[in-house]
Amino acid sequence: MKKNIIEVNAVAKQFGEVRAVDGVDLAVQKGEIFGLIGHNGAGKSTLFKMMLGLLPVSDGEIRIHGQPIRGETFRQVRRNIGYLPENVVFYDNLTGLETLEFFADLKSVTKGRCAELLDKVGLSHAARRRVRGYSKGMRQRLGFAQAMLGKPAILFLDEPTSGLDPEGIREFYRILWEMREQGVTMILTSHILAEIQERVDRLAIMKMGKIQALGTVQSLREKIDLPLLIQIIMQPGTLDDLIAALTHLDLGEAEEENGTVQVSCPREKKMAVLSLLAELDGKVLDLVVREPSLEDVFLGYSG
Repeated sequence: MKKNIIEVNAVAKQFGEVRAVDGVDLAVQKGEIFGLIGHNGAGKSTLFKMMLGLLPVSDGEIRIHGQPIRGETFRQVRRNIGYLPENVVFYDNLTGLETLEFFADLKSVTKGRCAELLDKVGLSHAARRRVRGYSKGMRQRLGFAQAMLGKPAILFLDEPTSGLDPEGIREFYRILWEMREQGVTMILTSHILAEIQERVDRLAIMKMGKIQALGTVQSLREKIDLPLLIQIIMQPGTLDDLIAALTHLDLGEAEEENGTVQVSCPREKKMAVLSLLAELDGKVLDLVVREPSLEDVFLGYSG
């Protein structure tokens, strides 16, 4: 069993009459990439900031490495935490290298790795360029390098791929997977659900300050029992054979477009449909089975 690095117990946050977070229980394991998603106003940013110690809790308790997020003890724990905020702000007159060295001083860590980190995030070519000339994506890369200063044991990443191009996003997650292998724990938020659905180990869906669902993407798919989509391409002239066969399974209307048939299939009937297709001896040219996307799952739980 992996050790829980972050433990959130019955945590709530009250802003006047608004209960932004309402009795949340959560545990994040060592070496896990954990996603936190929800509509705007769902409470995820507030929970995120409380886990960082940036906002005090109104009720309940949060522990990191077994220590409550308050007092002198947590000051020591916080030295092992990296944070990339959603909106990264830097001093425009500093170069990329000077910016990292500035944050290294703030974190009381050696400046020796600053150039190495810039290279790691693909900014070595702009290390001595002033940040005012950086694009949004370059600033995001610099923010990621800042978060990795001091080899943190835990990374908090708020909308971390904002402004990155597809190549940058792929490289970002490659670095995360590399760090996970080293035992680093990562908690991230993202509105781009298609991007994270195959890249997080587990996730929590928040709504109105509460955790609506928690688990792996696949376990959440199975719990909410959304149908699969099966796309079938038939040999010319054999479409009627497929339609006739499908009627015996009571799947509802099959949709046909340009020779491809789309069937909405309850999960428990998946193998029956595949067995039926196997019996259409040579008439099926190709098929694709599509699981519900994370966006489908999210809307199912939070809609």
